[in-house]
Amino acid sequence: MKRSELAEYIKETIVDVLSEESVNPKDAGQYAKDMEAAATAAERLQKALSEDVDDAEPKSSDISSTDSVSVISRKLQDTTKEMKSTVNQWKKAEGEEKERLLARLKELTKIKKELEGLL
Repeated sequence: MKRSELAEYIKETIVDVLSEESVNPKDAGQYAKDMEAAATAAERLQKALSEDVDDAEPKSSDISSTDSVSVISRKLQDTTKEMKSTVNQWKKAEGEEKERLLARLKELTKIKKELEGLL
């Protein structure tokens, strides 16, 4: 299961569990606060997971001109793979998330061009 799918699953599970509880009119204010807190927690979790994925990918600072052809080739393959997964996420995303993914794609494109230049 991908991290983005996991984050979405956790968010849906939190919302489902909280929405299953019966709400008394007296407790409606607390219920709304709980729902809001759960949604905020799920969003923070999703951001944290997406940052972990971004940190794992190669950056232009990771590329050294002294690397062997096989190392550069592997980095190029990893970058291409990340670009494909990011495009798929971008197609499904909306709003701010879509802009963040577009910026990541532009960064990955620069890295890919550098790697191709080294080969």
